[in-house]
Formats: sequence, structure tokens, C-alpha cells
Amino acid sequence: MGLTFVTETVSVSTPATSANLGPGFDSLGLALTLYDDLSARVTAGGFSVTVLGEGAGELPTGADHLVVRAMLETFDEAGVRPPGLAVECVNRIPQARGMGSSSAAIVGGVQLARGLIAGGLDLIDDAAALRIAARIEGHPDNVAPCLLGGFTVAWTEPDGARAVKLTPAEGVRPTVFVPAELGYTASARAALPAEVPHHDAAFNAGRAALLTHALTIDPSLLFAATEDRLHQGYRAPGMPATAALVAALRAVGVAAVVSGAGPTVLALTEVPDDFAPGAHWHSEVLGVDDVGARVKGGMVEHAERGPVAAGRTS
Repeated sequence: MGLTFVTETVSVSTPATSANLGPGFDSLGLALTLYDDLSARVTAGGFSVTVLGEGAGELPTGADHLVVRAMLETFDEAGVRPPGLAVECVNRIPQARGMGSSSAAIVGGVQLARGLIAGGLDLIDDAAALRIAARIEGHPDNVAPCLLGGFTVAWTEPDGARAVKLTPAEGVRPTVFVPAELGYTASARAALPAEVPHHDAAFNAGRAALLTHALTIDPSLLFAATEDRLHQGYRAPGMPATAALVAALRAVGVAAVVSGAGPTVLALTEVPDDFAPGAHWHSEVLGVDDVGARVKGGMVEHAERGPVAAGRTS
């Protein structure tokens, strides 16, 4: 008998994420307690998307919406497509700010598709879900923590992306500073040189290794561990306000970095009460999400996650 779809609505909650975390360019990521809530059901035909919150009135409302595109690619992986889909997105993650809004849409789409296929969570396991999401996104640093939760180390092998999930220490205190203006990953990547000095690469390798220890064992080392020479300096001329805020936070001892490709700034240690970022910035203290993209409805109830995509936790 062929694959079938569930008739109920399936929903998924996808966390915001911050990638790079300073030295971990395209490899390290952290899931944050700010969520988009997505739901979908199979229909008799056509694709419709309702968007509420962030991106409402701006994002596509049909088959070209990123959630639907990710769903269709996941259905194709399973070898089956539904006749139609009705999708609703309640978005809280700021769009194009370096907090993983596109990864949340992609991972949400992958998870919704898995939930809508009867037995889909077994047919497409977490390892396959990560590979699909990273293939769509182009790199795994944001999709890994969005899917798995926690602090993730991601890499790409010939057959696709893999990741391990680690649990951050209690002393990790994420605060995001979000500006009004947008930022785009493509333009931020265009600012990066094709080559970097060997001593800068060695510097970052050491800091990225230290960051793994600092985030999971000893947060007192986060300030040193978040130093970077591979990307933030090259991107600074394109987002001077972001660079200035990172510098101002670090000047008072806060382990601050550019969140993803920016322009949001992420602080990983406590920010002094009297620190004033300026009216240009909206700040919010967040926690670390430890569950990742949660699927509910249909024939699944997947709030408790199993092993991470690489096959083990660390």
C-alpha cells in the first residue's frame, strides 16, 4: 500500500536561532526561546498561506512561500505529494535580522511535511530532515539548532549535513538587540574575502574550540571565546551600528557578537542594568530552547526529541 496523508491539522513551533556565535563561522548555532508557530493541513487542491505577525503583507501567500517550498521538497524526498495544502504562519521571529527566520520557515516546512505523511517521522528521520533543511538553506549552522534545540555543532559531509547537540551551561544568558533595519545574508557574505591570513584562521580555530567548552562547561570564558577574525570585521563597514554596539558591549565586559549575518547583536553573558544601547535598538532577554522544532497533531506527538541528527548527543 502506498503512502497516505493524515487528515488532521499538523502544527510545529520553530525557535529563533543565532549562528556563528563569534568564531564558529557556518558551524555553531544556538536555539533561542522565541518562536514561529506554523500549521498545515492537506486540501483537495492548490496552495494557500496565511501569514500573521512578522512578514504579514510582505511574504508570499502561495506555492512560492518558503514553508511550502520546504514542504514540497520533503514530500518529494518521500516520493509523494498531496493535492493541495493550507498553511498558517504566526511569525514572531524578526525577518532578515540574523535570527534564523528563513531557517525557521525551512525547518517548519520539513517538519510539517513529516507530520502530514502517515508514519513520516519514521520514514524521514531527524538525520534526513537535517540534510533536507540544510540543502534548502545552503548551510547547516541555523537549521541544526532550529531542528534540534540547544547548542549545536554542524558540518557537511559528502552525503549532506550532520550535527551534534550539546547542552549550554546554566550561566549562558542570551540577550538580543534587534534594530529596525533589515539585513541580508547574501550581501553580508559578499563582504567576505575569498582568502584569509593563516594566523587569523588559526586564531578562530582556537576560539571556536574554546567556545564549545565555554558554552557548555565554563561560561566565565565566554568573553575570550567569542573573539572572531574571520567575518565580523569584514562585515562591519556594511553595518556600522551593529559593529559599534558589539564594541560597546564588549567594552563593558559582555560577550557580545553579531548574530548570524546581522544586523542583530547577541550577548551571551549578562548585560549591566545601566547599559543603554540607544533608541535604535529593541532588546530582549531570551532563554536557550532545548527542544527544537516541535511537531504536534496528526498521528504524532513529537514534543520530546530523540537522538540528534548525527546519531548521538555529546
